[in-house]
Amino acid sequence: MTRQPEFAVGTDDRRNATRLHLQVPIFVRGTDSHGDDFIELAKTLDISATGASVTLPRAPGKQGILTLTIPTPQMSTSGLIPAAMAPMAARVVRQKEVGDVHIVGVQFVRPLD
Repeated sequence: MTRQPEFAVGTDDRRNATRLHLQVPIFVRGTDSHGDDFIELAKTLDISATGASVTLPRAPGKQGILTLTIPTPQMSTSGLIPAAMAPMAARVVRQKEVGDVHIVGVQFVRPLD
């Protein structure tokens, strides 16, 4: 009999990539539901090669494009290790309000390598 680990990485029949339940701080830049530009420090709830679930304090525009940037500390001055990850463009595919935050599902315009 095979025993399931206590923490298993899940997949969903609708997804093309394995989803990792990983909380990562992330800067989100976009336009909110009122048409105002914003930049917010948020976090992922899960992430895959094709998208992520992100918590935001405000509602982004429906079907809008967001720019996601993972903040990284400068660890090396040798130039052998990149100082930062390039910003990722992502399309809002779903969102819901949960208490005082918005859970936003995004699909990356270009899947992660």
